[in-house]
Amino acid sequence: MKIKAKRISLPEYVGKGYGTFWRWKGRYRICKGSRASKKSKTTALWFVVNIMQYPEANALVVRKVFRTLHDSCFTELKWAINRLGVAAFWDIKESPLEMTYLPTGQKIYFRGLDDPLKVTSITVEHGYLCWMWIEEAYEIGKEDDFNMLDESIRGAIPEETGLFKQITLTFNPWNEHHWIKARFFDNPDDETLAMTTNYLCNEWLDAADKKVFETMKKNNPRRYAVAGLGGWGIVDGLVYENWKEEAFELIAKKEYLKLDEAERKAKNYVFRDDVQSAFGLDFGYTNDPSAFFAGFIDVEHKKIYVWDELYEKGLSNRKIFENITSMGYAKERIIADSAEPKSIDELRGYGLRVSGATKGKDSINNGIQFIQDFEIVVHPRCVNFLTEISNYTWDKDKFGTKLNIPVDDFNHLMDAMRYALERFIVGGRWMF
Repeated sequence: MKIKAKRISLPEYVGKGYGTFWRWKGRYRICKGSRASKKSKTTALWFVVNIMQYPEANALVVRKVFRTLHDSCFTELKWAINRLGVAAFWDIKESPLEMTYLPTGQKIYFRGLDDPLKVTSITVEHGYLCWMWIEEAYEIGKEDDFNMLDESIRGAIPEETGLFKQITLTFNPWNEHHWIKARFFDNPDDETLAMTTNYLCNEWLDAADKKVFETMKKNNPRRYAVAGLGGWGIVDGLVYENWKEEAFELIAKKEYLKLDEAERKAKNYVFRDDVQSAFGLDFGYTNDPSAFFAGFIDVEHKKIYVWDELYEKGLSNRKIFENITSMGYAKERIIADSAEPKSIDELRGYGLRVSGATKGKDSINNGIQFIQDFEIVVHPRCVNFLTEISNYTWDKDKFGTKLNIPVDDFNHLMDAMRYALERFIVGGRWMF
């Protein structure tokens, strides 16, 4: 393919705050940042520019759950290609997700940690697999999972290529107890760049964008310290402590009995006969996500199973209906936040079986007390539920004394779960 050179001034495209990040060639490049800190967009620009600059480089983009890649990294990289004005040189495929630099055949691959064999078995057609981008790295709760990804960037690279191996992690710093902090921020070695950015280095924010953060600074300073300034979230006094992340599959007992012993041990099975389904919906739009909870409850054995989720901002009621339908839950009974009767009526008009939650005095605390008696098992694909439950804490007064009120944050799926479980509360004593 004949290439016509295009000269650009990178500072005009990238802006300020990321000079060291852009030039770093060590093994690990870690960037925690607040919302609107442009960390993902800068990373996307870097990968596009450097794939085109190094003719034998290939890249792998990873998130914990594959289905979340399309609307995050994949979309950011498409934006970067268009912003740089080089779309004519790229072939972009959505099935499977893949980007190819046409002049050389170099590729950007996309994989989810939920299918580890596909991560570790990549063979490039041209050049070397030398770069990896792990977006929302906070979702990877086990350091061993990261080590597996780290080991996938291996093999000798000829010195004359000028290439270097590098893994980039970008994430929001919700929890100070995360292994990323201990490994990369507390004691970084000379192969590690660990940096923090925030919205203040984003010169492309308009007045309305900045006002969101100024309002947060005034009304919710603890939230502002993390979501505004990119500081580590301090998690103290979790509302739910009896939970674990664990993959599981549903099966009828009669089908389970047909399996041999090895098949039974191969997966963590939950018997359909013992559980009942529960679906809840919390409405959001501009600043808060709409959150849909899909789970199961085993009342006898005191277990709640978190099976699936929807978690997205900017969804109209029509889009909520379409997403829930595409997830396969259109015929299920859904309990939604009764504070939005108009939205409930609209969703009913589309055909969803939605009812409003019956809220009563002390509804939040009573619902929490009921759920606290259960062990909560969270499927690894429910990454937003995992983020919320590991950050959902009790509030404190100005003297640091814990209050019997949860912080109004990280609570969208927590609320949706309470709504979903309304009918299982004995005798209606607890009202949501």
